[in-house]
Amino acid sequence: MLSIDHVIISDEVLNQYFACDILACKGRCCIEGDAGAPLEEEEVSILEDFLDEIKPYMLPESIQAVEQNGVFDYDEDGILVTPLIHDKECVFVYFEENVAKCAVEKAFSEGKIDFRKPISCHLYPIRVKKFDYYERLDYHCWEVCEAARKQGKHLKISVFDYLYEPLSRRYGKEWIEKVKKNFSRFQLFTRFLRL
Repeated sequence: MLSIDHVIISDEVLNQYFACDILACKGRCCIEGDAGAPLEEEEVSILEDFLDEIKPYMLPESIQAVEQNGVFDYDEDGILVTPLIHDKECVFVYFEENVAKCAVEKAFSEGKIDFRKPISCHLYPIRVKKFDYYERLDYHCWEVCEAARKQGKHLKISVFDYLYEPLSRRYGKEWIEKVKKNFSRFQLFTRFLRL
């Protein structure tokens, strides 16, 4: 593990391979699971503010769900999450050629809003666990991402490297550089210990 500023990074984030292969998985991470994507408190307000711009990309039953119940729900641990429809699909999912995609990201990519998507979605397969004085980044290894692990291994891309953009979005580029510098030192140190 590495600890940089107030963030602890698990070994798997730094050492495991990962590169999304959405054509292979069909976006299953957005339509399977027992809860929606974790949300930050400020993201609830952002989704509410941009809902009219996002709705054109949403499924009719999803629009009905958010109009009746809002853009957030709570999981069994009391954490804010996106609501689900049919007890499995994120309310912001739409389908394009049988691939699950994000209506929020679609609105962003078409210039309708300036919010890409919830940070937990952007960071996936990293999950952020918050504690009083620090955060911990863990790798969520799930069978639906098997194709991403294979592609990452083939391309030699780590979870950390694959998620450079969302990690920069959350922690800043300076933090990224500190991680890279300290990880290189850590690798050299562990190699030395093995000699």
